[in-house]
Amino acid sequence: MLVTLETMFKEVKDTLSAGENIYIRGFGSFITKKRAAKIGRNIKKNIAVHIPEHYIPAFKPAKEFVAEVKKLKEVKPDAGPGEDA
Repeated sequence: MLVTLETMFKEVKDTLSAGENIYIRGFGSFITKKRAAKIGRNIKKNIAVHIPEHYIPAFKPAKEFVAEVKKLKEVKPDAGPGEDA
């Protein structure tokens, strides 16, 4: 199963890197979002820094997937490192 997941994630990475989107019916979409160029600030040197336009990967869950997650009756808090659940 680990090999299957590694292969799937490699394909997702390669496809998004090529500028294409992936749609998995009932699960969601792996897409790239465009971030506009902006002026940031280097707080250590207190100077303005130009941040160029770039793309970031994103996941948008399908409506069916969100609906299934919302059906959960009992919310179980995640146990932190070293804690017992």
